[in-house]
Amino acid sequence: MIEWLWPWAFAIAPAPLLARVLMRPSQRTESALTVPDLVAFSAAEVNRSNDWQRQLLKLALIWLTWLFLVAASARPQWTGDPVTLPTSGRDLMLAVDISGSMATKDMRVNDEFLDRLTIVKAVVGQFAQARLGDRVGLILFGTNAYLQAPLTFDLKSVNRLLVEAPVGIAGGKTAIGDAIGLAVKRLRQRPHDEKVLILLTDGANNVGEVEPAKAAELAARDGITIYTVGVGADEMRLPSVFRALGNRVTNPSADLDEATLRDIAQVTAGQYFRARDPQALMQIYAKIDELEPVTQEAETYRPIQALYYWPLTASLGCLILLLLTDILRRQPRPSS
Repeated sequence: MIEWLWPWAFAIAPAPLLARVLMRPSQRTESALTVPDLVAFSAAEVNRSNDWQRQLLKLALIWLTWLFLVAASARPQWTGDPVTLPTSGRDLMLAVDISGSMATKDMRVNDEFLDRLTIVKAVVGQFAQARLGDRVGLILFGTNAYLQAPLTFDLKSVNRLLVEAPVGIAGGKTAIGDAIGLAVKRLRQRPHDEKVLILLTDGANNVGEVEPAKAAELAARDGITIYTVGVGADEMRLPSVFRALGNRVTNPSADLDEATLRDIAQVTAGQYFRARDPQALMQIYAKIDELEPVTQEAETYRPIQALYYWPLTASLGCLILLLLTDILRRQPRPSS
């Protein structure tokens, strides 16, 4: 059915009439014009009839333009039939590190090295879209932690928000404790006994107001299970300054604090996983995908589609016809 979000907008529909009444000039009596005969008016009568028809058409177009514009301002929308959402699922919050180190290109795919965040977006995005019936939320963190998407059934939007997140947008450092604290704040509002946080990072907590250990205790107290994932290769070959010495081998994951990630998982009855390559990361999320679902209350929603552009388009069409009417009236007539 069609609904109007702002039905009070129709109250301004008679505004042009009111303005015309208020701005009408006072009537004055004038002396009559005396003419010798009515022959001069015979040809003018036809022109007057045509002008009257044009004025009537012009007035109708003006009113249609205005009324369609008022209808668009009332924000019409179409509301569909109720859709019942799945009643089986779980509350799942994803916390993804997007600090500057996630731009490290140490993830090998088909003899090509890609940055960590690109691989994480692909794997985690696929994981999120497969969670049909689950509420999924997204937290992005770096120097600060942000709630990018609250718990929702709209998995496509969650995936899109993850894919569109640029590396380093939340700062160059890593606030693991703040990310966990924000997840706890959002998940504790949910009534279910089983709530899950999957936290992925490639570094160590080096900034933030909440220590990871303290945040993990708060999560355990609220019955939140945390699965931690450390991402990054163990070695990376870089060209040496001197070609004769060959490539030098470095550890791009030297800053990864695996001990803290293990402790966080242990305190909350979760698990710690290590992803050194894309294949391992996919296997980790496949394993996490085997979590037992929790029962949720049945929910329904109605699909909504905005319709304001229809009366807005009609108003624009009437305005164009009105302008064309004036243009055609001003065109010179061919002489007989």
